[in-house]
Amino acid sequence: MTKRRISRASKRRLTLFGTVSLIAVVYFVFSLVYNAYTIYDLTSKKNELEKSYLALQDKADQLKIDIEKLNDPNYLANYARENYLYSKDGEYIIQMDDDEYKNAIDTLDTIDALSIKINKNYIILGLSFLMLLIFIYILSKGRKKSKKRKK
Repeated sequence: MTKRRISRASKRRLTLFGTVSLIAVVYFVFSLVYNAYTIYDLTSKKNELEKSYLALQDKADQLKIDIEKLNDPNYLANYARENYLYSKDGEYIIQMDDDEYKNAIDTLDTIDALSIKINKNYIILGLSFLMLLIFIYILSKGRKKSKKRKK
């Protein structure tokens, strides 16, 4: 069998086209993964906002009920004693401080939000790397088959 010679210009064109194609495929794969993640993230934010909206509607309904209750003088007196430290004659008021507990809860919420954001970035990076490895594997399979055909 005779070997077919490939001219130097053809090799340069194939190399240039292959490099440009590889860059384009990597870019499109990364864009695909990034946009899929963005759609997923926006969908989850939409769901959270819908839940928040429903919670706000419930809160508004509860506030309307509270307004109706505050029109009752007995309820108003009990409310003032509980929330504003008013007392009847002969009652003693003991006040407890919950600021430290609230600060600890806020700190934990901030740490959780930060760790979730970092984990999402690792997922995007990992998926992009996985797609790149799959693409390189497919290319190497194609080259092995073409080498076998030449022999």
